[in-house]
Amino acid sequence: MTARSLEAQCRRRRRGLPGALLLLTAALLSCGKERAPSEPVPTATLRNPHAGDAAVVRNGALLFTAMNCDGCHGTGGSGWVGPNLGAGRWRYGGADAEVFSSIYYGRPRGMPAFGATLGAEGVWTLVTYLRTLAPPADLPTESWQN
Repeated sequence: MTARSLEAQCRRRRRGLPGALLLLTAALLSCGKERAPSEPVPTATLRNPHAGDAAVVRNGALLFTAMNCDGCHGTGGSGWVGPNLGAGRWRYGGADAEVFSSIYYGRPRGMPAFGATLGAEGVWTLVTYLRTLAPPADLPTESWQN
């Protein structure tokens, strides 16, 4: 390689450096921040495409743990800081579409939005899993309404 071609190659790399630094800075600044889903999911047509699919239920159980849902909702959704997900008590509605919206968009009082992270397919996988959770033997009498 000649000195002239080496110099030209270095100039090309330096020109691309500001753009690369800008992308790296943007990525670092956005790290750890919640992002809203880029495109809203139409609510009029929400229907669980995986209802009753045993393979999706197994994947949903793995995803529940991988996304640390059990960090708030307890092992197997049994409740801890967040409510028991098998109890059938839903503050924002318990239909598949309503549970999907709660996970996808998040809710006030502590439920973060996971739509940007999981996408619609991942959220439906979780909804399918949640439908299989058994209600607790001793259902507390406390109301979730505030």
